[in-house]
Amino acid sequence: MTDAFPAIAESAATGEVAELFGDIRAVVGVRVVNLVWRHLATFDGALPWAWGAVRPLYLAGIPDEAARRFRETMELPKLDSLAGAQPAGLDAVLASYDHSNTINLFALGALTAKLRGEAAAEGSASRGLRLPSPDVPLPELLSQKDVGPQTWARVLRLNKLADRGEPLILASMYRHLAHWPRFLEQIETVLMPVQADRSLIRAVDANRDAAARICSVIAREIDAKPPDSVLGLRIERGVGTFVEHAISKMVTICRAIRAARGSVSS
Repeated sequence: MTDAFPAIAESAATGEVAELFGDIRAVVGVRVVNLVWRHLATFDGALPWAWGAVRPLYLAGIPDEAARRFRETMELPKLDSLAGAQPAGLDAVLASYDHSNTINLFALGALTAKLRGEAAAEGSASRGLRLPSPDVPLPELLSQKDVGPQTWARVLRLNKLADRGEPLILASMYRHLAHWPRFLEQIETVLMPVQADRSLIRAVDANRDAAARICSVIAREIDAKPPDSVLGLRIERGVGTFVEHAISKMVTICRAIRAARGSVSS
């Protein structure tokens, strides 16, 4: 698939970008910087402005509290069981993405709403304790050259699930899970039925809509001087696409997989 959203690898980051990546890891509580931040680092001024705008939200626990309440009512497709012994690293990957994608959904969704002028007219966001983050190392992020053709083809097939048309962004979670090709095969087996009966797409859509309503209220908490119009449009396009496609989709899919593993309550 064409890489419509290029990104700077963490290992290649230098200077201010490397410093910002380090701060993002520390504040969000993850070992891996989300692809959206690495994409914003590819054009001047975007990463410093966007991170500066939402950093106070993370520190106040606003995305964490939103995630905590959202999970109480979020819709999940019913998957066949994925229980069974697996390497600890596999569940660490799932836990890391479940944490980071969900809180990023609310921080970045709020940023998108702010840039689009779609902040709610009233309401205030709740603050709360920070959610515990899985403080475990993750394996290398694999690319096509690192895996066999069957595994990479499965990564691309999985990435199309719950997307309408050709996906714009390749979800990093599947690239991490490519370390365990057999588990990728199991994921595909349990996701295909809920893709076919559209319960997966319905869950993704329902959760995306519910999150957007919450994000419009959180947007009221962002107190950042607006960027210039050109930079603002580029940030809005990049962040909005990640929020509405890759992040919204993977929040539901990852949580459903963890529920099928017995790692979280559904």
